[in-house]
Amino acid sequence: MTNVLDQLREMTTVVADTGEVAAVKKYEPVDCTTNPSLVLKALTDPASEDLVARELDAARKAGLTAEQAVEVLTVAMGAELAALVPGRVSTEVDACLSFDTEKSVARARDIIAEYDRRDVSKDKVLIKLASTWEGIRAAEILQSEGIDCNLTLLFSMAQAVACADAKAFLISPFVGRITDWYKKAEGRDSYAPDEDPGVKSVRGIYDYYKSNGIDTVVMGASFRNTDQIKALAGCDNLTIAPALLDEMANDPADLPRVLSPDNASGVAPIAMDEATFRWQMNADAMATEKLAEGIRNFDADHQKLIKVIADRM
Repeated sequence: MTNVLDQLREMTTVVADTGEVAAVKKYEPVDCTTNPSLVLKALTDPASEDLVARELDAARKAGLTAEQAVEVLTVAMGAELAALVPGRVSTEVDACLSFDTEKSVARARDIIAEYDRRDVSKDKVLIKLASTWEGIRAAEILQSEGIDCNLTLLFSMAQAVACADAKAFLISPFVGRITDWYKKAEGRDSYAPDEDPGVKSVRGIYDYYKSNGIDTVVMGASFRNTDQIKALAGCDNLTIAPALLDEMANDPADLPRVLSPDNASGVAPIAMDEATFRWQMNADAMATEKLAEGIRNFDADHQKLIKVIADRM
């Protein structure tokens, strides 16, 4: 009997939400995704010890600052992961640039250049940007240059529509963080999968995209449990933490397909400009708060990573 993970792979591209080499080798995902939080975890991964030591030694000899060393190390880890997966590796633009289109574009180009220096072509990389108005504009520019983007920290339909208009390659709508917000706001301990606000958000975005022939890949992210994952079976991509991958690999239950382009409702397209985007985000307390919190947390982990590397150098 096949397990839930094997069944999911038949209908959805499974992405490993980790930067740890051992986990990627174990679960053999199509793609993998990373951010400062995951790079911090990867620093304690025995499989990455030699790479970290080698890169930090090269950074010291080149006279790089700790911040520059982090930039190089992040790509070095991404390059190692790129050799292990058949698909893409997402690499994040610094969260502190989330409200600066020009600097986000420049940083993205630097990331691609560093990958190229390591013989990793841009078609193996996704540039990860926060789904702010400025981040989405940066993605629009990068996409026009043939640099594919992953728009992350996405919590609302307004963000999803703007990303589609920018022709982003992929979006990462978050599930668990939406659920966390509503549990606190509504005083709930849990939700049935079909009532889960995070699940319902991704289902709505998926339906909008499929109803309007939008090519942007929908990749559900930020899961708290396997029930949320099962409730989105059939979504284009799902990025899943190793612990939940393990749980599904040991679950012999049948997994019915929930999402399919064939079941799109035909919902009408939504017009989106900057004023509409900002108004709709302002009207959505959850999306506004979780986007801001996510950017702050990614930046905090980035600063922590710089300090760890500075101490090692």
